[in-house]
Amino acid sequence: MSINTSSDVVCGSAVGLRGRLWRLTAAELRAAAVSASAEILRLEAVRVAVVDELSLRPDDQVIASRGVGSWLAANTMLQVRDGKKIAALGAALRPFPAVGARFDGGDCSFDHAVLIVAFCESPPKGMPEEALPRCIDLLLAAASGVESTTTKVRSVIATLERVFESDEIPPAEDMDRNELRIASTLNGRVVVRGDFDALTGEMLLSALSNLTMPTPAPDGTPDSRSAAKRTADGFTELIRRYLDSAKTGTDGGQRPHVNVHINARDLAEHRDCAAAPSPDGVAVAVSDLDVGHMPWLGPLSVSQTRLLGCDCFLSTVLLDDHGAPLDAKPGKRLVTAEQRVALIARDKGCAFPGCTCVPAWTDAHHIRHWANGGPTVMNNLVLLCRSHHRLMHRKTGFVGKWVIRIGTDNKPWFIPPPSIDPGQHPRPANTTFKT
Repeated sequence: MSINTSSDVVCGSAVGLRGRLWRLTAAELRAAAVSASAEILRLEAVRVAVVDELSLRPDDQVIASRGVGSWLAANTMLQVRDGKKIAALGAALRPFPAVGARFDGGDCSFDHAVLIVAFCESPPKGMPEEALPRCIDLLLAAASGVESTTTKVRSVIATLERVFESDEIPPAEDMDRNELRIASTLNGRVVVRGDFDALTGEMLLSALSNLTMPTPAPDGTPDSRSAAKRTADGFTELIRRYLDSAKTGTDGGQRPHVNVHINARDLAEHRDCAAAPSPDGVAVAVSDLDVGHMPWLGPLSVSQTRLLGCDCFLSTVLLDDHGAPLDAKPGKRLVTAEQRVALIARDKGCAFPGCTCVPAWTDAHHIRHWANGGPTVMNNLVLLCRSHHRLMHRKTGFVGKWVIRIGTDNKPWFIPPPSIDPGQHPRPANTTFKT
């Protein structure tokens, strides 16, 4: 079979294709790659529709396979988990025809459709029902076209979470889902498999960045290692440097170097900074709202950004109307080493009532957020472990219920919500039980 045009490539078999592609020009090869990608999107939509219809009218074979996803995997080269994802997307698209139409038309990828319907199925609690169509439009706009990226879709989701001030923890930031498994194999090697939140992933990628770059040989020969091999070598070097430094963590030690970008206005912890809602419930100027952004893993919710902002280096960059930097100030430590030593002497560790977390595992929390003008002084700081720090900032049903105040003894006191103590009697910091 000969090849005359790029359409012959897409319509024909891949058997022996590599030996015939030399007949095409670079422009025809590019056209063939684009056409093949479009065809894959079309066939993915066809498969989802067919599988979904089969799930509604299963026959004996599907029933015997314990579901259409398992049946699909058993009769194709797909894994069971992939078959189930296809079946799940088909069912999830039924209540959202606008998303289904865009996916069927090949203008929305499988992965982006999954993200959008997941948002539609579990929208922020503060979002009214009438705002959903407009939110879908925004998500589809980010997911459509050749310039669409997963980061863009996630950024819109994070922005909508910001608009509706949701207390829900996004899956990408849910540290309770973190897992790391290390197991030895029969031949004496070690297999590592992990699943981490975006912030932990950002720290890992930041730490590995310089260690995994291709390194030419002394004679200039390009690095022949694969990306996976370079990552493995970088991870080994990271562990070696950690052990060689003989440091297992110090009180008040510097945070890992993670850059999070956020507008100061959007970092402020009050609703006055949010755009005024329109009649359909969506902010008038969604583009004017910002969420945190990490260079490696993209969007980070404002809640998580505020959490990090309590104890970090702060660098201010002035931007013009087009977002270009005008000036930058050097980093400034919000909580100095001297202040942290004093906090440890006062709080002895996490100050939250009933907590026994040691000082090395605590953050310095601003009682009045620094973005709201709260000063970095002892009477506005308290040590909280990461769990209670996260609770005070964001946990569902928790934000704003516990109040922290500095008493006449210059120590933190915690006022519980009425659901815990109807009289809301102040409770002292948990220093009584620490030595």
